[in-house]
Amino acid sequence: MELNSIMASQLRSLQSTVQLSVMHKAMAMNTTAATDMLQSLPNQPSTASHPHKGLVVDQKA
Repeated sequence: MELNSIMASQLRSLQSTVQLSVMHKAMAMNTTAATDMLQSLPNQPSTASHPHKGLVVDQKA
């Protein structure tokens, strides 16, 4: 193999490795940010209330 061809192949391999590393770090940062955001949300009840009627139901006998 010619020296230029070997160097070009190594450069492509290095570029691929760097791209994967950057993508992995970005995904880890996004995951951490999403987790932090979800944990910072106030605790909400598991059941959603009706926006107009509320939760209390009046029953007449």
